[in-house]
Amino acid sequence: MDQSEIVRLENYLRKKFRLDLLEVRQRPTKDDSVEVYLVDEFLGVIFKDDEDGEVSYDFNMAILGFDLDND
Repeated sequence: MDQSEIVRLENYLRKKFRLDLLEVRQRPTKDDSVEVYLVDEFLGVIFKDDEDGEVSYDFNMAILGFDLDND
């Protein structure tokens, strides 16, 4: 993904979740996905799917059981 696409995704997620501290970062070795962070905490990965000219994004976030116990 290019930088303008990353910025568009970041702006969308910040507005949708009302989180100005959310960041979308380019992955060092992949160009079909980006990483999502809240400050320095890794939240998940967004994968780009470009099939037949239709673009969609899949946000994959794993929630570990012990994370639920900490709240």
